[in-house]
Amino acid sequence: MRKRSLVALLAVGSAAFAQAQSNWPTRPITLVVPFAAGGPTDVVARTLGASMQKTLGQSILVENKLGAGGTIAAAYVAKAAPDGYTFFIHHNGMATSPALYRKLSFDPLNDFEFVSQAVEVPMTLLARKDFPANNFTELLAYLKANQDKVNLANAGLGAVSQLCGMMFQRAVGVQLTEVPFSGTAPAMNALLGGQVDLLCDQTTQTVPYINANRVKFFGVTTAKRIKVLPNAPTLAEQGLKDFEVVVWHGIYAPKGTPRPILEKVNAAVRTALKDPDVVKRMDDLGAEIVGENKLTPDSLHVWLKSEIDRWGPIIKAGGKFAD
Repeated sequence: MRKRSLVALLAVGSAAFAQAQSNWPTRPITLVVPFAAGGPTDVVARTLGASMQKTLGQSILVENKLGAGGTIAAAYVAKAAPDGYTFFIHHNGMATSPALYRKLSFDPLNDFEFVSQAVEVPMTLLARKDFPANNFTELLAYLKANQDKVNLANAGLGAVSQLCGMMFQRAVGVQLTEVPFSGTAPAMNALLGGQVDLLCDQTTQTVPYINANRVKFFGVTTAKRIKVLPNAPTLAEQGLKDFEVVVWHGIYAPKGTPRPILEKVNAAVRTALKDPDVVKRMDDLGAEIVGENKLTPDSLHVWLKSEIDRWGPIIKAGGKFAD
């Protein structure tokens, strides 16, 4: 009798769980962003969230949880309840954290459910307005002759601007003085003010200054030319073979989040990326909406693994670590 009662209770519980999944969402959803409000990742998150909530029928609330290159937010989401009400958007930092941080309280590949990639943002290589070199050929010659006198700004340990700078130095065979800032805005302000020499940063930040001729611009870091700067050459076509750095964004959930919920969120992402308002906003930012082949959970998992394998040796060779 007791066994039948237990079976009946389990059946009722399973039915209730299934019902909860089918009714999801019944309250607002939190999308955690590991960087400051108004920053590039935050803008992407809020743009996507505003469209996705129309599909899901509930508000998507962006929560900015800053610190330690995104690892504080990642650890928070990894430990969150897997009930479908907490999601996480992160860029390349999800892949670089295992090499940058000696101690992580989460495993990027195994402590999350994967939803989808979303958009990619190109990087641009800039110099202060009065920098001696006027084109990429002159830049390379100047760096070879004066590398001990040139500094390179970035937005802090683990920022894509730092990774881009590391990869650029490695590609051209120089070692510059790196100057870290607390974010992309302070780094750009220092470049505009002439306090630093070079900066590799996202089009979401740099395009207005490039178009206003307030910086010297040497090229984009994508494999092909980009829509927002159609006449700008890539660094690869100027001699840096296979040089490619883009800021890619992936969406994750706590491990154990039910698959039916993940599928609904994936469908909402796909719908958002076709929303004319989202498309226009991304175009204005210079961001590229990813192709259909990158919109599955499995493709994000495979991509993250490949990026961990790609950046690990570069970071370790550069000796840039945090505790």
